[in-house]
Amino acid sequence: MSQRNTDVSVRLAAHAEACPVREIIDRVGSKWSVQIILAVTQGPVRFTELERGIEGISRRMLTLTLRNLERDGLIIRTVYPTVPPKVEYTASEMTMELEEPLSALARWALRHRDEVVASREVFDAEREKVAS
Repeated sequence: MSQRNTDVSVRLAAHAEACPVREIIDRVGSKWSVQIILAVTQGPVRFTELERGIEGISRRMLTLTLRNLERDGLIIRTVYPTVPPKVEYTASEMTMELEEPLSALARWALRHRDEVVASREVFDAEREKVAS
């Protein structure tokens, strides 16, 4: 086997291993998941609290995101046998490890928000000139 074919094989093997990593990063890094994860790491939270606290999320999207996070073992859903049933969501141990890096990322985004907006405006203005 040539060196070139070996390099391709190594890259393909690395890509196959990276796909599950990408899938997990896509899940925890999604727009809604980040906000839900940060909320549940602060303590037990109910559905309606999440719904009120996450601006712009629909009930359906909140339900789907919670279900996916629960499926992946990132949140724990506890149903209390009361009338009406009380449901709380808490962070799993695995998710508690995410709190620090996600909080750091959120702080970074807030610090650099104005710079990103300014950069977008410059970029869009330059593209507009070229298109004209």
